[in-house]
Amino acid sequence: MKRIALLGSTGSIGRQVLDIVQRLPEHLSVVALAACSNAELLIQQARRHGVQWIGLASHQAAERARATIAAGEITVKEGVEGLCELVSRPEVDLVVVAVAGMIGLQPTLMALSHGKPVALSTKETLVSAGEIVMQESRRMNAPIIPIDSEHSAIFQCLQGEEKSNIERIILTASGGALRDWPIGRLSQVTVADALNHPNWSMGPKVTVDSATMMNKGLEIIEARWLFDLPYDRISVALHPQSIVHSIVEFKDGSMKAQMGMPDMRGPIQYALMYPDRPETRLPRLPLEKMSRLEFSEMDGLRYPAIDLAYEAARNGGTAPTALNAANEAAVDLFLRGEIGFHEIVPLARTVLSSRAVTEVTLDNVLAEDAASRKAAYELARRKEAPALA
Repeated sequence: MKRIALLGSTGSIGRQVLDIVQRLPEHLSVVALAACSNAELLIQQARRHGVQWIGLASHQAAERARATIAAGEITVKEGVEGLCELVSRPEVDLVVVAVAGMIGLQPTLMALSHGKPVALSTKETLVSAGEIVMQESRRMNAPIIPIDSEHSAIFQCLQGEEKSNIERIILTASGGALRDWPIGRLSQVTVADALNHPNWSMGPKVTVDSATMMNKGLEIIEARWLFDLPYDRISVALHPQSIVHSIVEFKDGSMKAQMGMPDMRGPIQYALMYPDRPETRLPRLPLEKMSRLEFSEMDGLRYPAIDLAYEAARNGGTAPTALNAANEAAVDLFLRGEIGFHEIVPLARTVLSSRAVTEVTLDNVLAEDAASRKAAYELARRKEAPALA
């Protein structure tokens, strides 16, 4: 029985993690849950799963939770310190990090420092601090098991393989909700248009990132740290069907691909149960009904975010932190109607070009994240980025 601490239980990934736990009660249980601010749903989840320890990043949400819960029923922790306390509890066997934003970084490091394996969904953790996170993973021999479908696919394809035999890895991309839109119409995209993903059901921020393809740029940076490969051996291919989740090419020219339904519960289950593969009756891929699988090169004009991510990655240091923070702010501004869809990537580019690169330490990463986020909001509201003026 694996006992799980789940950070981000009220989000899309977190709710699907709990679905898998319910499907595998003989293998999995939840002993701690945490969220950013949705105290009401978090309490419901805790009661449903018999969890006595919960955490909320927001002080106000934690206070609401304490006012709702009967004395002695559930213990509420708050802030980053509270999340770190949850993941370090002795009864926790596996930590799932699916909380949005940089709040997941310090709990991830805390879990690794206690030798606990981490099933990781939060992109910011490796994009912004991959160097120090992977150092701690190696130091404590505590594995990081990816939840993202693309990285899970690569992880699965590499089981039993020697790293020295890898030629390159190929991350696949659906193209997002706007892949068939003429480039000239992208200035007319509404929030509803960008959130209308043809294959995947995801949260708003990730779905917008899929439309700009910034998600794939950030996944390139994650892959570099997860699989310890240089950037020139990590590429992206457009695959509209979202059936082949990623590919490994080996030095002898052979390839391995992992295929499955576009359903995040598959990679989630693999991360939770690794290295086992129990039956859960998730939807199966009907191979006999598949007519074709299409692959093509990425269009740099349509998806400039990918080249921007490579630029940040090669600059190194805190540059990926700046890009990630600026993009988060830009997507938030778009979802609130303050900038257009076509202005998201230019705003992120402007912030990235304005930031000095420093070495990756926890303090520097947290400071850069805050500064780049602030810069993006200020530029947008003054209309000073090139596409916003």
